[in-house]
Amino acid sequence: MRSVIAIALVFGSVVLGAAKSNTNLTGEYARDFGALKQLSLAIAKAMPVERWDFRPHSESMNFGMLTSRIATTNYQFCAALKDSDSPRVNTANDRDSIIKLLSGSFDYCSGVIGHLSEDQLAATHNTPDGQLTGREALLAMYLHVAHQAARLNSLFATIGSGRLDI
Repeated sequence: MRSVIAIALVFGSVVLGAAKSNTNLTGEYARDFGALKQLSLAIAKAMPVERWDFRPHSESMNFGMLTSRIATTNYQFCAALKDSDSPRVNTANDRDSIIKLLSGSFDYCSGVIGHLSEDQLAATHNTPDGQLTGREALLAMYLHVAHQAARLNSLFATIGSGRLDI
């Protein structure tokens, strides 16, 4: 959890300190996004198959649903940064297909982020969080992923497996 918060704070200062060059910004974001990919996938792979339907209470998403949500939101934010529709992806219902969906969403976003222009960072985009500039969208997406990865880690810890700190 501390590593997720530290990454979020570092990234927030990078995005909000937008005086950096586009190459530095997208490079730093891609590096930090890679750390969230590593953490999210490590938790997803470590969760026992029989516990993927675990939810702390009846109104919560289960572990699998939450993992799918991260992937779907990644695709939505990154497509928005390109001003395009989110790519069509196969519905994922089991552990292996959800992990593949999650990994694919991080790969898709890494490709988008690495090629963002200064114009795209400054432009307003229609994101899952409403109308945001590219820089704001990156920050919103990053915080969303960090928050949801922390939730996955909490669910993992709740079943008695401890927390993963990558």
